[in-house]
Amino acid sequence: MSAEPAAGGRDAGDRPNIFSPVHSGRASNLIVEQIRLLIRDGHLSVGDRLPSERELGERFGVSRVTVREALRGLEANGLVTIKVGARGGAFVTSPTSEQVGEGLADLLTFSVVEPSDVTEARQVFELGIVPLVCRRADEQDIADLLEICDRAEAHTQAGGEYPVSLSAEFHVRVAKAAHNPAIELLAHSFHGPMLRSLLRAQEEDPQVGIKGTQEHREFVEAVRLRDVAAATAVMTTHLARTAERLRHK
Repeated sequence: MSAEPAAGGRDAGDRPNIFSPVHSGRASNLIVEQIRLLIRDGHLSVGDRLPSERELGERFGVSRVTVREALRGLEANGLVTIKVGARGGAFVTSPTSEQVGEGLADLLTFSVVEPSDVTEARQVFELGIVPLVCRRADEQDIADLLEICDRAEAHTQAGGEYPVSLSAEFHVRVAKAAHNPAIELLAHSFHGPMLRSLLRAQEEDPQVGIKGTQEHREFVEAVRLRDVAAATAVMTTHLARTAERLRHK
């Protein structure tokens, strides 16, 4: 890893004092955490090239195998990119929105979060973004939301059990219509917990989805008309019914 750093980046090998030896626990994890903190604190920036495996091994006091394992962990977390060739090396990068969203989703998944808690959080979040959605939704947003409604209605008319995954898909797509990457990221991170809460609601009421699909279409129509009050009213009723099904469950 003795190549030139990426354009605009610095060579972290010129700053040997920012790395400290690791001695206990699983060394590769300690290296990952140390480099993560260096990035957060601004000692390492996007585009910076890390020292070679040999140099890192010397500075951390570990083998190249341990360094390689740590670099793979950093790469999996989206914090570095490993490039090969004459200009290769480990370069600091920034995680994609998908990687960040997956991390948030994992946090929600493995935390003690009850379905009723998820729905309560959705009431705060989803009602809060309605004004943005009404103001920013474009023709493609409307078309995509109506297409989800069409698929949901086809299921209910066929007499089969309503797939609540369509409801989760609808609500995530509504968030995308706000055209705010942070809002979309949060909505994606909530997809798994939302789906589990909807499945629990369906256990309480097998008719989940029939009324909901109608309300989805009413919501889209209100958004198309830029009617914030109507859209808010529909979404308030819609989420309140799910909350009621999950109350004290």
